[in-house]
Amino acid sequence: MRISKSPEERKKEILDVAEELFTTKGYSQTTINDILRKVGIAKGTFYYYFKSKEEVMDAIVERFIEIGVKAAEKIAADPTLKAPEKIFQIIMVQNPDESGKDKMIEELHQVNNAEMHQKSLVETIVQLTPILTMVIEQGIHEGIFKTPYPKETVEVLLVSSSFLFDEGIFQWEPAELMQKAIAFTHILETTLGAEKGSFSYLLKKLGQ
Repeated sequence: MRISKSPEERKKEILDVAEELFTTKGYSQTTINDILRKVGIAKGTFYYYFKSKEEVMDAIVERFIEIGVKAAEKIAADPTLKAPEKIFQIIMVQNPDESGKDKMIEELHQVNNAEMHQKSLVETIVQLTPILTMVIEQGIHEGIFKTPYPKETVEVLLVSSSFLFDEGIFQWEPAELMQKAIAFTHILETTLGAEKGSFSYLLKKLGQ
């Protein structure tokens, strides 16, 4: 007997199965038929939710981004944290510590997935900008930061860091990466008008 599921449950099931296949078999090697067989649905059911395999990948990436953004929103709303601590925690929750997310990012780094990779970076920047802007404004109010352009500063920092430290775009040697991290920390403190050493914790985290 076939189990009837709600549209939300069915869509989530398709995404969960596709994510598993993309990270184990590879995005390029996975076909829509592979997804159909593993979920146990007809082709028409699949196309009711998604127009293509690319759209499925898009939805999976959006799901990862949404998790990071919601975590960032929760941190930004915490009244017990000062601005630098919020920035540190927000950066940490964006790191791909989960094996599934890590493997999915590896798939996005493949040449044939370059467009999706770029879209994921752009969407992450767009969604994190208002959250981090609010944190910078808090830091200005606390007297920790001094910048007349909080939003624009966040945009520049996010864009530069997202691309510069993306291993799928640049393959820096460890020494090069550390040097760029030191320079970026200096730029971060300078553009935000923060005291020297305010973001030294980023270098400690990288050196672990």
